[in-house]
Amino acid sequence: MAFELEDFAANSERIMRWLEMGAAYFLVALFAIGVFDLGLSLYQLLVSGRFTDPDAVIDLIDTVLLLLIIVEVFQTVVAFSRNEPVIRIVINAALIAIARKVISYRPGEYQNIEEAFVAAGSFTLLLAVLVFAFFVIRRVDIEPLEPDPGELE
Repeated sequence: MAFELEDFAANSERIMRWLEMGAAYFLVALFAIGVFDLGLSLYQLLVSGRFTDPDAVIDLIDTVLLLLIIVEVFQTVVAFSRNEPVIRIVINAALIAIARKVISYRPGEYQNIEEAFVAAGSFTLLLAVLVFAFFVIRRVDIEPLEPDPGELE
């Protein structure tokens, strides 16, 4: 009985699809845990009276943005497994991630003022590049990775 390379390739593709879906379900679980944690954090802020503390509010916003990043990564995994374009989703996730870093930026967390300026400059450059990429991608029509079966006829 000869072992065919095509059979091996087909089996590896099936395994990869299952792993991709496993990663998607893992992200769903992470999101659910994050929403629960967000609810607990909000409750603790309200009970303790710290809901007007700017640092506490920024930490809450940071958690919300992290949840949005999880959603975007989930959408990326699902779109990739469906052979759909993922560039827009990845750029959206990157924009949320850099916005999260900008919102939670605290110069006092750095060793010295130079490191704080380098970080701020890096965030600015990343944000500018991502916004430019966002507008470029929005203007370009991205085709799916594989043509629909009806288009081949």
